[in-house]
Amino acid sequence: MAEAAPYRPQDRHEVGEMLRGLEANKGRGKGKGGFSCKKNTFDVDGSDIKVDSWKMQDWDYKKSNLPTYARGLFTTTDRKGHPEIVIRGYDKFFNHGEVRETEWENVEANIRGPYELSVKENGCIIFLGGLEDGTLLVCSKHSTGSRGDTEVSHAKAGEKWVERHLASVERTKEQLAARLREMNATAVAELCDDEFEEHVLAYTPETAGLYLHGINLNLPEFATYPHNLVDRFAEEWGFKKTTYITEEGIHNVKGFLDRIAETGNYDGRDTEGFVIRCQSKANTGVWHDWFFKYKFDEPYLMYRQWRECTKAVIAGREPKYKKHKKITEEYLTFARRQLHANPTLAKAYNANHGIIKMRDDFLASVGLKGSDIIRQEEQDGEVSNDAVARDIVLVPAATIGCGKTTVALALCKLFGWGHVQNDNITVRKGKPLAFAHACTQSLAEHPAMVADRNNHQRRERQQLIQDVSKVVPNARFVALHFVHDRDNYDNIRNALRHRVLSRGDNHQTIHTSKGSEEIIGIMEGFMGRFEPVNPEASPDDGFDLIIDLDPTSSSRANLETVVTRLYTEYPKLFGDQEMPGPDDMDAAIEAAMNDYQVDIKHEIKGRDDRNKVNKHGNSFKAQPNGTAKPKERKLEYFAVQVPPSQVTSILDSMFREVSPDIARMYNTLKAQRRVQAEFHVTLIHRATSNQYPDQWAHLSDLYAKASAATPERDYVLPDPKLGMCKVRLERLIWDNRIMAFLVRLSPFDAQGEQFTTVNKMAHITVGTASPDVKPKESNDLLARWLQEGSGANDINELAIKGTVELDGTVKGVLGR
Repeated sequence: MAEAAPYRPQDRHEVGEMLRGLEANKGRGKGKGGFSCKKNTFDVDGSDIKVDSWKMQDWDYKKSNLPTYARGLFTTTDRKGHPEIVIRGYDKFFNHGEVRETEWENVEANIRGPYELSVKENGCIIFLGGLEDGTLLVCSKHSTGSRGDTEVSHAKAGEKWVERHLASVERTKEQLAARLREMNATAVAELCDDEFEEHVLAYTPETAGLYLHGINLNLPEFATYPHNLVDRFAEEWGFKKTTYITEEGIHNVKGFLDRIAETGNYDGRDTEGFVIRCQSKANTGVWHDWFFKYKFDEPYLMYRQWRECTKAVIAGREPKYKKHKKITEEYLTFARRQLHANPTLAKAYNANHGIIKMRDDFLASVGLKGSDIIRQEEQDGEVSNDAVARDIVLVPAATIGCGKTTVALALCKLFGWGHVQNDNITVRKGKPLAFAHACTQSLAEHPAMVADRNNHQRRERQQLIQDVSKVVPNARFVALHFVHDRDNYDNIRNALRHRVLSRGDNHQTIHTSKGSEEIIGIMEGFMGRFEPVNPEASPDDGFDLIIDLDPTSSSRANLETVVTRLYTEYPKLFGDQEMPGPDDMDAAIEAAMNDYQVDIKHEIKGRDDRNKVNKHGNSFKAQPNGTAKPKERKLEYFAVQVPPSQVTSILDSMFREVSPDIARMYNTLKAQRRVQAEFHVTLIHRATSNQYPDQWAHLSDLYAKASAATPERDYVLPDPKLGMCKVRLERLIWDNRIMAFLVRLSPFDAQGEQFTTVNKMAHITVGTASPDVKPKESNDLLARWLQEGSGANDINELAIKGTVELDGTVKGVLGR
């Protein structure tokens, strides 16, 4: 019996609600959940119907509670005046590890198969839909290709291929339009035609065309056809089919993708990656269609580097490259010979023709495939991002009010990196060179640093990259690109003005004494001069990595984007330090916003109240008598701290003797760097101090007395010991989210203080499966274990052999 295709008619009330949400956010984006939306209205050739295209910024798709997550959306009004969707693209899907939902531990926890892995074709997307009057609507991502549309080429090229494919099966566009309308669906295809436009991967005339890879229902929520039905439709209507395989288990999926990623070659052909199609219950608790992608870095990035280097040679610029150096030098020698022998190649190359032939001719001349080169480089030990552990310069590209300094201070709070602010460079001549010199000095002391100035123009970025590279040739530059989309300028302008005008004088160059009109004028000047980061051109092709940030989003959201990308791209930079969790990032932003005070103010003479920073990075307020007093930090919780090396040694020993199935969770925590760096038994937290006022007061009193007896040295805040306590490990308990030791506390000796915890069961959290899981969930795990025992609801336990007691130190922990 043939598998039934999914179907659901449009509900005009649902579509209307979606459109009201989109209309309400045109050109906006204010507030925590806000987003900006652009609407364009197009005539449709051969029809009297007008359609509206809706476009959101890529970063907005990471926000919750959007009216729809469709990327590629066209709507209209039918003859009865009812709203309807006529084109519906995929929900925006992200690369593995790019967002929380696509981190492997969350993927494993929240999705189910069957898993369809389709080869990611290398072209441009084309949508096909049927209109009420029988017209076939052919669109690119946001364009109809109609007369008067400035972006007609892709849609028109797609329409020509539709006609060719339909002719091959003796069908018409009117028949296809009627069929799609009957299905309430959009056909999604990839236009792959090197004669029209070359990308990176090659398509011969025989392989060129429209590759059908999806059929989506025209609904606000995402619902799509399984791949076998997409293939059946492609055969029926003459389209090319997309290669795909199916896997039953997510571990099989990951293993397959990791193996292909070693060469970037599948079935004898270089490929950009795979799209994994499955179902997820994340965020909604209900199973729904869900995609994510797994893009291969190589040899795709090497081919792109060759392309950009060739264009630099044609333009008379010195090509810049930091990867694949030896083979790229050989390629450029070959390319220069080809360009010299045939002057017409340069013009064609700049028009994106002949790129692939140049590359393939070179590979043929050296007798290698791209995958062979990558494998040989790995054997020869060429340094990749994965091995980079220092000399990383973070370069904001921003305007006033974007939050670049807040993000910079938060990064330094989290990782102890260097931070050089341009406004602290006080020389009158040669300031750009002095700023670069200060950055190189910071690199000598820190593995990474933030070059904190706006860098909003290309000349500034070029000067910084050139001057730092002269001193630190192996430096890698990462752009923190606060994207200023011209279509979104009004929204950006309003958000940044509000941010700057509401913060008062805590800025080095913008002060309330200027008056709001002068401040706005200065900000407008920066926005008018802003030059976006362009990786295709100098000097921005010198960036090793570009991280796009949203200037209207919170600094907390942008911090998380930066941290996540850096952990993905430069894992060695962080050593054994696990990725900060949400609480860590919250605290870092809070410290950046509340503890930071301007050191040097330009155009302001009075400086008696400026903050000073000592060599340990602690912030102090200058006192009238010239002495320095630490900024007060509140007690956050009290805990019994135990030696980390002993705990990890015990854990390793315990799991060395068990089966791989039992050890899976611990090995995953280690592999993902989710085992905590320090271990403690929480006695009481500030959040519960009102419930247990006597215990909080008692420990606070002990802390005050111990602090008084511990002198401050070299401006370092005291870290007093309140007492000692024996910590006996009794059981290790875990599920698929969290792992913890159940412990017992006892006095260190007969005269010792009796320390107790307000938690129902004393415990030490070992690690959590993801940053979303908070350590306090250990309480929930232990409560379930006590009630249900092990073996139920994925609860596991291991008993501690013999008597294992650790010497614990009781301390008060200050807030950040």
